[in-house]
Amino acid sequence: MDDQDLTQLNATFTGESPLDYIGEEEAPKPDPEEMLPLLKSAEPSQRTIAARAFCEIKDERAIPDLINLLGDDCPLVRVSAAYGLGRNPSPDAVEPLIAQLHGDFNGYVRKGVVWALGNCRDRRSSAPLVDALRTDISAVRLWAASSLGQMAKVGYEFVVGAIPPLIEAMRQDPMPAVRGNSAWALGQLCRELPSNVVYAGAIDALIEALEEEEDMGVREDAQSSLLRVGDPRGLQAIEELQMDGLL
Repeated sequence: MDDQDLTQLNATFTGESPLDYIGEEEAPKPDPEEMLPLLKSAEPSQRTIAARAFCEIKDERAIPDLINLLGDDCPLVRVSAAYGLGRNPSPDAVEPLIAQLHGDFNGYVRKGVVWALGNCRDRRSSAPLVDALRTDISAVRLWAASSLGQMAKVGYEFVVGAIPPLIEAMRQDPMPAVRGNSAWALGQLCRELPSNVVYAGAIDALIEALEEEEDMGVREDAQSSLLRVGDPRGLQAIEELQMDGLL
């Protein structure tokens, strides 16, 4: 599987956020009473429309059908169902989403799945998201990093487990956007940590990115994370680089 897998859905699902394709915020929201029956439609186009509707609206009645649609033959339906579950997160959806992440051939579907898993904020997602960050195509790695950062409130063990792979991705991933998202995620997770060895290692890595990263966007993400955390060492490093005219 490579980045060419994404071209199947590229015309429909574009933008920096997985939900950018939904449309203008001012548009009237769909009526759930009209959309719920369409989730079971025999027509893929109708199932897609209905699943997309629940990317905009929350209704727990849709969750069982959205879970079923993760296995749909049509990738447009599957990715719409994944985003719908991200907008309507449920503990019941976590295992089906993980199974889809492991088995779906389409990169855009997997991208939607990792976004949905981040919104579900469930510790069962830890290992699958880390694996996606390390092994999947760039668009999926991008959102796996962000999803790990979104799950900072899941618990101490989750945060401690997520920080090393995020440091690895921030240092080594070939795509600057993935490195930048990893820097952002580290900032989110550090805010939930006490001042211990894991925390210190993450701050060291962010300072390293701030000082040595070639891509300016990644350096800005590292700087923003250090400012957000408010660590004295990080703030001092920022001040010194600014005084030297390097920021």
